[in-house]
Amino acid sequence: MLGPVMDHRRHRGHHHQRGLSLVELLVGSAVGLIVAAAATSVVSANLRENRQLQTEARLMQDLRSAADLIARDLRRAGYWAAAPSGVRGADGTAPAVNPYSADAVDAAASDAIGLSFSRDAVENGSVDDSERFGFRLRAGAVEIQLGLGNWQALTDAGTLVVTAFRVEPRSDEVSLAAFCERSCAASGASCPPRQLVRSFAVTLAARSARDAAVTRSLQSSVRLRNDAVLGSCAG
Repeated sequence: MLGPVMDHRRHRGHHHQRGLSLVELLVGSAVGLIVAAAATSVVSANLRENRQLQTEARLMQDLRSAADLIARDLRRAGYWAAAPSGVRGADGTAPAVNPYSADAVDAAASDAIGLSFSRDAVENGSVDDSERFGFRLRAGAVEIQLGLGNWQALTDAGTLVVTAFRVEPRSDEVSLAAFCERSCAASGASCPPRQLVRSFAVTLAARSARDAAVTRSLQSSVRLRNDAVLGSCAG
């Protein structure tokens, strides 16, 4: 009597233990593939965005480093150890002329600038070859001049390609008549003396050497610390 009952129970249990059908398996596989593809797409997008952000940050950092180095030398332009003698000469002699005051920038913006500043322990009154400096844009890189005819790359063209480098000089005159013992007979080009307050507007633009679509630009204003003096007090 127990045999048929047990066989019936086993038959009923086998009847209720069903597996996945082919359609259900295909649907599940398709859903899994869609989820995996979506996750892969999100991860890939995040990786691309992360690489682009790193490229942009690197480009901006390189631009700022170059701009800081340019500003450092521009601020020193015109430094002259004997600057006091440019206002009033010794023992009634005519005031001396600052040999470092000139800079080779046109009135309009230029992609090159030449400048000089004194590096003599004892001023010799002339601009030596080692005291000539400058910057220029050449073949996608900003170059720095360290001495007469000695040009070296300031930026790495393998990392960033500089597309624009502009230096625009600006100046303003401030009267120094209050520092003169005697007033000028008539205001003119030589009397009273004027302080020439100079600055440069610097523009740098570049694109990444790895991704041409990544571009950045930087603008800064550099105030020269060594102001030129024009004219002199009345004798």
